[in-house]
Parts: sequence; C-alpha cells; structure tokens
Amino acid sequence: MRKYVPSILFLAILAIAITMACGSSPAPAYMLQSINLSPPTADAQGSPVQFTATGYFNQQPSPVRLVTAQWGACYQNQPTTAVAVSADGLAQCAAGAVGTYTVWTVAQRGGDNCGPAGSVPANPCGGVGECQVTGTALVRCP
Repeated sequence: MRKYVPSILFLAILAIAITMACGSSPAPAYMLQSINLSPPTADAQGSPVQFTATGYFNQQPSPVRLVTAQWGACYQNQPTTAVAVSADGLAQCAAGAVGTYTVWTVAQRGGDNCGPAGSVPANPCGGVGECQVTGTALVRCP
C-alpha cells in the first residue's frame, strides 16, 4: 500500500489543479467599442460649439462620457487651423473660416495588446487601427 501513496497523492494534487484552472478564466478587458459625438452637426454662427464624447464599451459601465480623449479638426481629410478644438471639446471657428469641417475625438481602445494610452492619432481626422477609436461630428463655420 505504501508504494501507491506517492501516486495517489500526485493524482489528487493534479485533480485539484485541473479543477481550479477550469473555473478561473480571466475576465475580458474593459474595451472601448465606439464613440458618438453630440451634437452630430452644429452651426457655429460665430460662437463656439461644445461637443460631448460618449464612449460605448464592451461591458458595464457603458455608455460613459469620455473625459480623456484627444480632439481636433480636419477639412477634406487634411489637418486644418480653421477650427480649433479644446481639450474638452469646445470648437471655435477661426476668423474668416467658411465651410463644413469635421470635428473628431480619438481615445485608446484599451485591452492587453494596445500598449500605453495617449498615442498620437494615426491620421489628421482621428485615429485608426485596432487600438484607437474615433468619433466624428460636423461643424459649419459662417
């Protein structure tokens, strides 16, 4: 009987380890799926326009107002100085700016494979790729 004790002990430890491993899968990362800007279209009429970014995530809490996003503006997919957007989403048309401009915000998706937050957007109208999510809206300048 003594010659079986090490084998029985090993099998018992193995069974406990397998049982514990089966029920302990890691929770999925809290990841940003999309961003909506509000209002979707605004007419500046010579006054600043406040945009708000809402992030939709793969788990609760969602949706959430985004406060750590980068903002900017573009015109026909090119950078522009005709519209300035502050860090909190306040868009202001420059003197003499006329036309419809895209206001964008970009935030990091999150998750294990995306690296550190705060990387520079990949294009002038927001981010692209698996680690950045962009929301856009339009602003008309007089």
